[in-house]
Amino acid sequence: MQAELDALENKLTQLIELSKHLREENNHLRQELAQARSQCRQCDDKIDRVKLRLEKLLAQSSEEQI
Repeated sequence: MQAELDALENKLTQLIELSKHLREENNHLRQELAQARSQCRQCDDKIDRVKLRLEKLLAQSSEEQI
């Protein structure tokens, strides 16, 4: 009976450690995801600014050709 309780305690300890490890990994992945989303928004903003500049240049070029 004691051996079974010891085995159960060991399994429970392993489960707790695994849970802690997975929680830490999950937090780390959430931080990475937040950074990636932020970088994506920055890239989208940059693309929008470049698009506007190109549209203005094309409009100026069209006006100059007329």
